[in-house]
Amino acid sequence: MSALDLVKTLLVIDDDKVFCDVVRDHFNSKKVEVLTANTAAEGLTICSKRKIDVILLDQKLPDAEGHSLCPTILGYNDQAKIIFITAYPSFEGAVKAIKLGAYDYLSKPFELDELGLAIEKALRAIDLETVEQIQTYKSDRESQEAVIIGSQGGLSEVVKLVDLAASADAPVLITGETGTGKDLVARAIHYRSPHRRAAFIEINCAAFPESLIEAELFGYERGAFTGAVASKKGIFEMAEGGTLLLNEMGEMPFNLQSKLLGVIEGKKIKKLGGELITPVNFRIIAATVVNLENAMGKSFREDLYYRLSVIRIHILPLRERKQDIPMLCAYLFNKIADGAEIKLPDSEIEKLMNYDWPGNVRELRNILERAFILRKGQLIRPSELLGAGDTIPEASTAQAAFADNRLTTLMEVEKNHIRSALDKLSHNYTQTARILGVSLSTLKRKIKEYGLK
Repeated sequence: MSALDLVKTLLVIDDDKVFCDVVRDHFNSKKVEVLTANTAAEGLTICSKRKIDVILLDQKLPDAEGHSLCPTILGYNDQAKIIFITAYPSFEGAVKAIKLGAYDYLSKPFELDELGLAIEKALRAIDLETVEQIQTYKSDRESQEAVIIGSQGGLSEVVKLVDLAASADAPVLITGETGTGKDLVARAIHYRSPHRRAAFIEINCAAFPESLIEAELFGYERGAFTGAVASKKGIFEMAEGGTLLLNEMGEMPFNLQSKLLGVIEGKKIKKLGGELITPVNFRIIAATVVNLENAMGKSFREDLYYRLSVIRIHILPLRERKQDIPMLCAYLFNKIADGAEIKLPDSEIEKLMNYDWPGNVRELRNILERAFILRKGQLIRPSELLGAGDTIPEASTAQAAFADNRLTTLMEVEKNHIRSALDKLSHNYTQTARILGVSLSTLKRKIKEYGLK
């Protein structure tokens, strides 16, 4: 059950017992629990012992002026919404109550429907504040996660560019091999920017079929195509005021690139099947392993490349910044171990630094996680896992097939070889296709044919 689904509590503090009974009978339900008090002292006692969401507070009580209770009530329940009730036309007490923290006020006499609207408004405000608090907590946690390890080593230049990009709203192009942390750099830019409280949305351009990616980005109206049974907001709209990371940008269909350029330049979109032009305002960050400069004029538009690369950030592979490995190990183990005491000998660090890490930081994390799981005692030896099931076989697959005089089909050899390559490269289709020397469409067809997803 989420915080928004919990039963809310309504407290009525009024010396009119009939009024209290009417409110309790009318509003008491599975979603709202109604409590009543006929004096200030009784009401404050309840507030001190219970979490109260909404308080109906009468101005004239036998033992106090209603407005004088507001600070004490909010001291017990700082997020409570006080609806002040007054029967005096001057509203002086109501004005005092508002100044002292009351959320709203009603003038007697009023209808139950009017009271119901005021209570509903207060409850809705509580829900919205709860959502905002959850989003703020999530944002703070993600901001803490967006740490660039190696800022004093191989990534010092990257950190400078991240700070520069965070201070501007210009598009950013992040390049680097798979597993180097391009998405982490994008998050660091977002969470260091003035828009860090807004949405950060990531989409993998290679993960959607060409026929669907436009609908996902722009959204669509009901009936725009077969299966569009209802209107849907697109990712461009959902990223409003925040940051949109287009991962695997090099895989975006060529015909869609011109439309993306139009969105960047014009800051407006039109849903599929719609006529309404909607203004949008978000920051675009593109990330890719593909060399877009080489792809210009072939599979990538030159004008889009220059528009995206206003700020260019290239992340070096781990093999070219091995001085960062000790810091990375310390940081990753702190996250992986979750407080457990572990020791990584200096000899292990040395062995890790002598490895070339074709899978970059992602491979390092995988090795450390496996070593932690397989540890014996406090000492761990991740170097023993290097190359164990993590290399792409060249002739080994075929040799294994003949090891026991067993013959196998070329199809089985191909299937095992593709599986090994995918595992090695963390299922990055683009890099796997390039290494295997086949087109991306051919690789996807083989994956589907062999059931390797």
